[in-house]
Amino acid sequence: MKMDVLLGLQWGDEGKGKIVDVLAPQYEVVARFQGGPNAGHTLEFDGIKHVLHQIPSGIFRPQILNIIGNGVVLDPIVLKKEIDALEKFSIDYKKNLLISKKATIIIPTHKLLDVALETAKGDKKIGSTLKGIGPTYQDKIGRVALRVGDIHSPNFREKYDTLVEKHKTILSFYSHPLDGLAEMEAQFFAAVEFFKTLNLIDSEYLVNDALNADKKILAEGAQGSLLDVDFGSYPFVTSSTTMAAGVCTGLGVAPSKIGEVFGIFKAYCTRVGSGPFPTELFDVEGEAIRKEGNEFGSTTGRPRRCGWLDLPALRYSIMINGVTQLFMTKADVLNIFEEIKVCTHYELPNGDRIDRLSFEISELHVQPAYKVFKGWNCSLAAVRSYDEFPVKLKDYVSYLEEELQVPIKLVSVGPDRVQTIFR
Repeated sequence: MKMDVLLGLQWGDEGKGKIVDVLAPQYEVVARFQGGPNAGHTLEFDGIKHVLHQIPSGIFRPQILNIIGNGVVLDPIVLKKEIDALEKFSIDYKKNLLISKKATIIIPTHKLLDVALETAKGDKKIGSTLKGIGPTYQDKIGRVALRVGDIHSPNFREKYDTLVEKHKTILSFYSHPLDGLAEMEAQFFAAVEFFKTLNLIDSEYLVNDALNADKKILAEGAQGSLLDVDFGSYPFVTSSTTMAAGVCTGLGVAPSKIGEVFGIFKAYCTRVGSGPFPTELFDVEGEAIRKEGNEFGSTTGRPRRCGWLDLPALRYSIMINGVTQLFMTKADVLNIFEEIKVCTHYELPNGDRIDRLSFEISELHVQPAYKVFKGWNCSLAAVRSYDEFPVKLKDYVSYLEEELQVPIKLVSVGPDRVQTIFR
């Protein structure tokens, strides 16, 4: 058995949580392989909206094991709040939530460092969620971080204090106050005690044993491919490997164990935070997309930047991930438009046209070149099959398939589970 991978192909917020929830019944295990509480995976069913930050999106299916892998950076305080919010749904998290002992822990001073470092950038801010993600990954790579398995160590507090002193030295350099640290630490250590009651495992063994037993596993990505620390629009990226290759290091599986790669993209584009966004709209159309799509961050609440679909960027993500199937979400957001645009190329200041994301994309002032489509301009709320799609929407899907050379197997036309159309 090979592990399937589901990840975002844009700048995040593509609707991964909903799609994992829909696909989950086909799998026995769902595993997160990177990121942390900067993720916000939104699921909606039975008239209730749920937002998950660290827990895999298969948690609402009682027959599925949910694994938080070693590649994740984990905030015990946030995780406890997430679990507390799940209790009213009678979810047996002690049975179906498993956490890698090798996952890295976010401690309170990581969040203070995040604020201090972002503030110091001034007008060159990257748009951090200020959840402590970057500083935690820095400590991981610097080999000084705490990991989940450390909480059972008899000298855990000593390790914690050593790391905090290091952080305080850095915070002092930036003249950043320690306001609220005592309260944050009280919450942190209470959450750590709760952590000790959870299933902490050597997850790489469980994942590989499950594959060897022919169990079906879905790896769930966070953020998006264009935020990858290596291949995204650096430095306006996240701190982890968000693409398919991250599954191998984030869960401990060999490349030969990767099966289908499901790439999710919106029918348009959004981005949160700073960084290049060639098709961004600053006019009434951009505001209409934001309003119609409720484009506000599920983690931060920040309004998302909105624009038309970007084919050069999408092709790039498909290439670096080896995408085998495409899933298009939020087609219904475009219901209101008489015309819909798709970026086919970029125009450079010297008049040249390019259709690739170059190293210089963060510095180049490119203008998008568009192909214009007639919109379907009708509601999709009652649509339950592809045959019921308006002709103009079918034309849009067919054009994208032809341009991207990968089949679009799923189209989402609303937030609910039932508004997910398989082709």
